Amino acid sequence: MAGTSHGHTPAAWTGVIIAFIGFCVSGAFMVLANPLGFWAGLVVVVLGGVVGMAMRAAGMGAPKATHTDLSEVIAANRLAAKV
Repeated sequence: MAGTSHGHTPAAWTGVIIAFIGFCVSGAFMVLANPLGFWAGLVVVVLGGVVGMAMRAAGMGAPKATHTDLSEVIAANRLAAKV
């Protein structure tokens, strides 16, 4: 998959941005020695993953690759070899 799209979809971008904000919040509250804020930031990180998966399920992610039947691949290879 990485060879074709690198995940450039609205679902991927939204999930990563939300998770990144959560990491920043969690890191800031860790430095401030505030455990409640730290855990709230981690909740935001998990929320980013959930939002990304929900958006992918809603059709905003990359389309699933279709599997080609092996007999079709063999027939195409034989046809290409004859040309």
